[in-house]
Amino acid sequence: MTQQFPRQKRKSERITAEFNMPGRQDSTADDKNAPTPAIHVIGYSPDDWAEKDITTTGDMISFFASWPVVWLNIDPMCEGPQAQRVVEKFAGIFNLHELAVEDVVNVHQRAKVEEYDEHMFVVIRMLIEKDAAETEQLSMFLGKNYVITFREVPKDCLDPVREKIRKSRGRIRTEGPDYLMYSIIDAVVDSYFPLATALAQRVDKIEEETLSNKNAVMTPEQMYEIRRDLLSIRRSVWPVREALTSLTREGCPFISDSTRVYLRDCYDHAVRIIDFLEMHRDIASALMELHDTRSNNRLNEVMKVLTIITVLLLPPTVIAGIYGMNFPIPEANWFGHWGYPFALSLMALVSFGLYSWLRYRGWLGDHHHRI
Repeated sequence: MTQQFPRQKRKSERITAEFNMPGRQDSTADDKNAPTPAIHVIGYSPDDWAEKDITTTGDMISFFASWPVVWLNIDPMCEGPQAQRVVEKFAGIFNLHELAVEDVVNVHQRAKVEEYDEHMFVVIRMLIEKDAAETEQLSMFLGKNYVITFREVPKDCLDPVREKIRKSRGRIRTEGPDYLMYSIIDAVVDSYFPLATALAQRVDKIEEETLSNKNAVMTPEQMYEIRRDLLSIRRSVWPVREALTSLTREGCPFISDSTRVYLRDCYDHAVRIIDFLEMHRDIASALMELHDTRSNNRLNEVMKVLTIITVLLLPPTVIAGIYGMNFPIPEANWFGHWGYPFALSLMALVSFGLYSWLRYRGWLGDHHHRI
């Protein structure tokens, strides 16, 4: 540990130089309405820990000079000139690559891993709320003794990681910054399980109601919303799996062999979530198809009834049209007063004969269809 302090002191001197650059702080005077990012830092060792909100350069210097592992968090990172200046300031302090800085500011990146000479850059998508499929970009920089995270909103799912540091749970206080980065990624991946489970329960409930009751009414809008949320979560988790594949490969810099084992376990969690989401998305799609099939069948039944009524009423309509013409016809004098009963009987006989023929062909009811 004593060997790290001279290197950390040089880092502190560079921090002082960057924060005292002329015009650096005055450049934000025109953005009074822009939110000011909050800077929170946690430093720890196997025996102790400390955390506070950074407001001065001296606070940051003391943390980097006193703790072997430092977690620096900056939020919220909204888009615009204010975010650009904040990220550029820390880029100058920690010598962050300009391409990574650009990805931090443009908060619409997919999960990925980029390797540079002095640090590793990782982007993942993190849920904003536990019950909504809305995500934010979490940008991370892993260095030799630090992890820097940039968030879009103040809320996150990383409280379990902070509690592990505070209460020295697990291995986190005895490991390096790579294990801290693993813990952050693992917390983000695990945060998808409750939402995915809740959506799956909704799908299972609709499936049970639909299969147990053929007359159950399923709202297509609700099922579409569930499918959209499932797809949104899958779209966020799938690139995380690819990023974890890069982190778990042999020879990945900044990642120790012991931490690589835990990253493989995190990879398995991501695969489980993806399989879980794909299975229930297929079920939701099948339920939508079942709903459409039942709707079409009901429409066909209605059209069938209306068609039968039309066919049965067509012969009486034709007969009434023929005998209701306004010019003499030969049959008018054949039956005398029996002409009206004859016409009605003919209508009934033809309709009954047509009905019997439809029954014989199996077009009415469940009788065997005859060709």
